[in-house]
Amino acid sequence: MLDLKYLREHGAEIKFALQKKKFPCDIDAFLALDSLRRERISRAELARAELKRASDQLAKSNGSGKNAAAIRTSLKEQSAKAKELSDAVQALEGEWQRLYLSIPNVPHESVPTGKTERDNVAISSWSDASAISPHAMPHYEIPGFADGLDFARGAKVAGAGFPFYIGDMARLVRALIQFFLSEAEANGYVEFLPPLLVNAASATATGQLPDKEGMMYEMPTDGFYAVPTAEIPITNFFRDEILREADLPIRRCAHTPCFRREAGSWGKDVRGLNRLHQFDKVELVKWVHPSRSLEELELLRGDAEGLLQKLKIPYRVLAICSGDMGFPHSKQYDLEVWSGGQKRWLEVSSCSSFTDFQARRANIRFRPTDGPGLQFVHTLNGSGLAIPRVLAAIMENNLQEDGSVRVPPVLHRFFGRESAKF
Repeated sequence: MLDLKYLREHGAEIKFALQKKKFPCDIDAFLALDSLRRERISRAELARAELKRASDQLAKSNGSGKNAAAIRTSLKEQSAKAKELSDAVQALEGEWQRLYLSIPNVPHESVPTGKTERDNVAISSWSDASAISPHAMPHYEIPGFADGLDFARGAKVAGAGFPFYIGDMARLVRALIQFFLSEAEANGYVEFLPPLLVNAASATATGQLPDKEGMMYEMPTDGFYAVPTAEIPITNFFRDEILREADLPIRRCAHTPCFRREAGSWGKDVRGLNRLHQFDKVELVKWVHPSRSLEELELLRGDAEGLLQKLKIPYRVLAICSGDMGFPHSKQYDLEVWSGGQKRWLEVSSCSSFTDFQARRANIRFRPTDGPGLQFVHTLNGSGLAIPRVLAAIMENNLQEDGSVRVPPVLHRFFGRESAKF
């Protein structure tokens, strides 16, 4: 969430900045309600103070004397007034909190202004034409693909978008996970194995709620959500805690299955590995000092790019425009790999800075080494990387004439062979 004091003092400025994002919110309605809430809180506090004075007067008189009856009457009246005013504050709390949580993060001034993904800006690319096989074809058309990735039986067991990975396909997924985690560890990230279910408080802290209810699988009986990304449990690891400045930046990584309903994705190309409801991903998360937030974002992006370079997959980097950026995001880069068979770009990573937006919702602060008071950390995360589309690019870009797939050299020690057959 945004700093409440700053929001009150710069409402017009924030309102203008948020018009660049796609999320509807009513700053004016919130500020009006906030003003009314503050007025009621002030009146309730005054009533409680008067109630305390009346109570102290009664105590001093030991409940007797010529004024005792009058004090008791006043005490009763003040008690009823204090309760009435306190109830009036409580009557506003739910709507005040709902409106406050509906306000998205403000885009950083360096973010390109735009309305849709067509306005995203390609800022760099890394490619090697020799990495693309002359035999490239869409991965879902490779002979034997259905034997290595069984969508039909996955749909029978669970539903559409929940495939079985079989044989070398499963082995290659495992090799990618091991490679991503080993590289993250080499870059200073400590590995986590987090819960795969989170509660509403955790999803609210990271900004999935109240924004992405339609994308998450929910278990209402138990109050859980299946994780759409490891960002949620990892970021909440430090919820309601105070860190030491000397420990920043803190880097963590985790591999988890991710579960997404992908509501609203109809009409898009969802064939093969392009869009699944369950997929594996390695996530990179940072808690950093506010003064190093943008610098740490560039380093995070570099960590994700390094994986693609070692896999020798051509990719490009997009600066995501204001209108295509996520609810809690302040600045976001997407990495897209070149799919040699489909002849299209496929997103495999988003690297984002949330400034102190998530930290305020999660109440994650740090104690400065020098100086009084506590400050909110800045949080960042990035995919390092999402497996399915990386796997699709590897299969398409490295397809051999005999139908086998050349395995990138960095995966040999994890996969055990130089080629895969499906």
